[in-house]
Amino acid sequence: MSDYVARVHWERKPDQPFTDNRYSRRHVWQFDGGLSVPASSAPQSVPLPQSDPACVDPEEAFVASLASCHMLWFLSLAAKAGWVVDDYRDDAVGVMARNADGQLAMTRVTLRPAVVFGGPTQPDAQQLADVHHRAHEACYIANSVKTEVRCEPVIGR
Repeated sequence: MSDYVARVHWERKPDQPFTDNRYSRRHVWQFDGGLSVPASSAPQSVPLPQSDPACVDPEEAFVASLASCHMLWFLSLAAKAGWVVDDYRDDAVGVMARNADGQLAMTRVTLRPAVVFGGPTQPDAQQLADVHHRAHEACYIANSVKTEVRCEPVIGR
């Protein structure tokens, strides 16, 4: 098994009160390759100015990780099928709502991958749907969550 490590770091500014719950939610995600990503709570969860809309929030990162995992599997499967992918874009959307237990949760993520192919061999609609289905089944991020994860490929753009 592999370990995947991310460091999350938040620090209170010296002039910032804390117990009044008006502290900044801005923090940093640090990854093993050296990348640091500014992060914050979502403004939908914690109002401005405590949230920073210019930062990535956990909800966006959750949606992006599902979309990224699906894309990486799709690209691998497309290459094995002999298809040349020139461009892949996914405008994925997550929906936060109450789940069956009444808890606030990401209840649905809809992937909308739009793929542009080059080269002499192009998949037909059924082949494309099949590869997206196989990519979804292989995506270990999607396999790791209770959230319903949908894939609605965008054909042509």
